[in-house]
Amino acid sequence: MDNADGITDATQFPAQKSLGRSNLKILMLGALGVVYGDIGTSPIYALREALHASTGTNQAGREDVLGVLSLIVWALTLIVTIKYVVFVLRADNKGEGGTLSLMALARRSLVKRPEPLLFVAMCGAALFLGDAVITPAISVLSAVEGLKVVTPTFDGYVVPITLTILAVLFAVQRFGTGRIASVFGPVTALWFLAIGLSGLIQLTDDPSVLAAINPVHIAHFLNHSPGTAFVTIGAVFLAVTGAEALYADLGHFGRKPIVLAWILIVFPCLLLNYFGQGAFVLARGGTIGHPFFEMNHGWTLVPMVALATAATVIASQAVISGAYSMVRQGVQLGFLPPFEIRHTSETRSGQIYLPRVNLLLALLVMLLVVGFGESGALASAYGISVTGEMVATTILLYVVMRRVWKWTLLPALGLAVIFGIVDVGFFLANIVKVFDGGWVSITIAAVVVLVMTTWVRGTSLLFQKAHANEVALSFLAEQMAKKPPHLVPGTAVFLTSDRTCAPTALLHSLKHYKVLHEHNVILTVTTAQDPTVPDSQRVKIEQVNDLFMRVTMTFGYMEQPNIPKALASCRKQGWKFDIMSTSFFLSRRALKASANSRMPLWLDRLYIALAGSAADATEYFQIPTGRVVEVGTQLTI
Repeated sequence: MDNADGITDATQFPAQKSLGRSNLKILMLGALGVVYGDIGTSPIYALREALHASTGTNQAGREDVLGVLSLIVWALTLIVTIKYVVFVLRADNKGEGGTLSLMALARRSLVKRPEPLLFVAMCGAALFLGDAVITPAISVLSAVEGLKVVTPTFDGYVVPITLTILAVLFAVQRFGTGRIASVFGPVTALWFLAIGLSGLIQLTDDPSVLAAINPVHIAHFLNHSPGTAFVTIGAVFLAVTGAEALYADLGHFGRKPIVLAWILIVFPCLLLNYFGQGAFVLARGGTIGHPFFEMNHGWTLVPMVALATAATVIASQAVISGAYSMVRQGVQLGFLPPFEIRHTSETRSGQIYLPRVNLLLALLVMLLVVGFGESGALASAYGISVTGEMVATTILLYVVMRRVWKWTLLPALGLAVIFGIVDVGFFLANIVKVFDGGWVSITIAAVVVLVMTTWVRGTSLLFQKAHANEVALSFLAEQMAKKPPHLVPGTAVFLTSDRTCAPTALLHSLKHYKVLHEHNVILTVTTAQDPTVPDSQRVKIEQVNDLFMRVTMTFGYMEQPNIPKALASCRKQGWKFDIMSTSFFLSRRALKASANSRMPLWLDRLYIALAGSAADATEYFQIPTGRVVEVGTQLTI
């Protein structure tokens, strides 16, 4: 998952190729709190749900326990350790990871027909956003359910307490996460040590559960319980939810700290806890119950419930911030309309807050908590989004292996087939739970994909229609040079998406005011397929004639466009930009649906609604409002 951009950024935890020991430890600690928060809370519910799925009752036999444990062990080994740690983490786009970064890397290597990759990336991003809705709900709810183990009196208060915690969590997003991020790592490190120690203690009850390391128990389990095996595999996948975070946060921490944190701390502690839960269930004669909390009896129970709640809040914070990051990348790559982005730190550009996205997430998460009521019911909705996202990653990884890494067909295809079989197998095992709650993931993803495809298609059609009615800039510049209108002092900057044509705002200005500024800049802002763009490549200046200059400004998809700041750097190229003598002209289009559109009428109306909800260009490009002139136009799609 693309899931922690709001918590930290590369300036806080620099991902360097050469790391000192102290810096490496800091990066590993940060990775624990941000990267592994989601997968680290899976033991609260994963084994319990898998055992319930394998038996259909609250009683499990020895082969059920060993079979489920073996499935969990090998799922963590194949998907997380081999697929992500060994291979996927190497597919970085100039240090950045995540579904859209992988898409940008793969797309850049293809000259023709990138549309299928765009759709795969859209599906991956949409499924991640579905995961971003379900993770806070199931994580916090499962932790608070530990109160019922302390005393049944809390049974009726689980949902209200969960809603209160989530309301506070979403409410504090506007203040930024810089201050609390410093405690995320230590708390999560304490969490992993606690669950590892808890599992190690319980192993003394029945050390024979370690036999589950042998994958032969998977074969015995599948053969012994073929009717329930498929559903069980879907529940087992809960143990690896959050694996996408290893790749999504690659740019924040670098590969080495993420890999070391997994191998030295996370993986061993997760295995110890799962084995400990298995031993605890067998020691009680196979009674499943709620093994994670119940095996922490006595004085350790209440601290474990409190620590679990803190860990799930951290995991939820990470995925919420990741949703902000995913939306920002989607906006920059042209998949989504611009949203209002607030920076919550003056020094860390990665710390952002999107008010509309935050409100929408909060409403959806709380509706899920109220609607499902318990984590067990939500578990059915969880796996589809994550497995679908992993399938998308495998497809994009194959393109990268072939086109970027230049692998031959056999090893690239062989590896992709192996990963694909595992991913698709888990996906199919989860897709059968559509009517048990899986429809939530599918509905959220389908809506996001619909929004993305409508925005991309509508923007393309609008560009084509606007371009057909525009005048070539070269022709206009030539005519103005021959017979210039009345010139007024200062500089006018006209924003346009097509650098070859005269902007609508310029034509309307000439038509109605019959004047032209002494210096006119035709500015086009583009987004690179790279996460960041160096300042030396930020601005390209082309002198058309004495009256007109064409400027192309490029930002990476992880950067927030700041036009005045970028224009100030033009002084190095000989243009002495002065904000106080410059006016920015923007075209504000009033869109109307057309019966002759190449999109269905209802999609036209959806696109118009999306355009109307988009953030104001002045704010998005960080242009001083006192220097902006807006020219209204009307256009049918």
